[in-house]
Amino acid sequence: MEPVTIVGAGGIGCAIGYALRAGGATVRFVEANPAKVEAGRRAGVRVDARPALDAEFIHFVDWNPAPRATVLLCTKCYDNPAVLAKLPATAGIIPIQNGFDPQLVARSHELEGIASFVSECDPDRPHTRITRPGDLHIGFAVAQRLDRPEGFRKPLREGAEPRGLFRIVDVSRIEPFKHAKLMYNAAISPLAAAAGIDNGKLLSVPAARRLFFALLQENYRILTAAGVALGKVGPFAPRTVAWILRRRWLAGLMAKAFEPSLRGTYCSMAGEIQKGRTEIDNYNGHLIRLAESAGVAYPLNHSVYELVTRMTDERAAPGLDRLEVLSEQQFEAGETRSRSVPKLTNQTQEISSR
Repeated sequence: MEPVTIVGAGGIGCAIGYALRAGGATVRFVEANPAKVEAGRRAGVRVDARPALDAEFIHFVDWNPAPRATVLLCTKCYDNPAVLAKLPATAGIIPIQNGFDPQLVARSHELEGIASFVSECDPDRPHTRITRPGDLHIGFAVAQRLDRPEGFRKPLREGAEPRGLFRIVDVSRIEPFKHAKLMYNAAISPLAAAAGIDNGKLLSVPAARRLFFALLQENYRILTAAGVALGKVGPFAPRTVAWILRRRWLAGLMAKAFEPSLRGTYCSMAGEIQKGRTEIDNYNGHLIRLAESAGVAYPLNHSVYELVTRMTDERAAPGLDRLEVLSEQQFEAGETRSRSVPKLTNQTQEISSR
């Protein structure tokens, strides 16, 4: 039986690969980091303090996917071009990513996943820790009945749920859940990455919290104006989150309640600015394109996009002072919901092709 191939032995890839192995599937990890490949060959894959499980590890350069391979794509969106260039047209691809990549959308694939749990992996070992529990939603890119058995789903469920890793949620269409996750990621990741703070400080540092709440609200306005359906990927539906944010006293109380569970956890964009590439175009760039198509303003997304892009080009060090300019722009733009801003469509396309 052909093994399930997981491209990307990061937090999500390792958690899913571990569950598949625990459920009895044969798993092959494809990874570009040679240190992680060597560590995986030597000690297997691990999640938290659970026993290590053996799996096959291959360096990306040496990977030659079989024509009928089943490939779970667990990389960052900026790695997609290199992966897709290697995949035969007949291979089955199942993306499990946070961002939106036009090139991947153009590639035919039926199933897709989105994780609401948070998993942070050691940079040089396939050993991850689940820092926030949640679900793995699996569904079709277009609405269909989930009446076909998939070779990977049964062992994934059997390996994940009894061990308390994550819950499998089958949905008929993945896009509402992917867009709901984007609403949060496009607020958390750029702010936390630019400031160099953990996710908890987004709620405990007043300036960061104001920006985070304002960006969440703008993201929700863009998505609803664009007519995008939103699923529920956390404790509250997006509509409920928007209702809470309109009541500042309640939002403040909720922030105090959630902040302790987020201490020491980091966004997926953490540390990427100084490496010279981020998923900003796949997060906020996608929202900007939706806003432009819907004819609604996006002042904070515009500012965040420009800030992270500039910092990434300069490989600049993060710091809380990076949020000062955004704070000034937020207060200047108290009435900016109806203000037009420069279009970024050409700019985002240019950056994504670098």
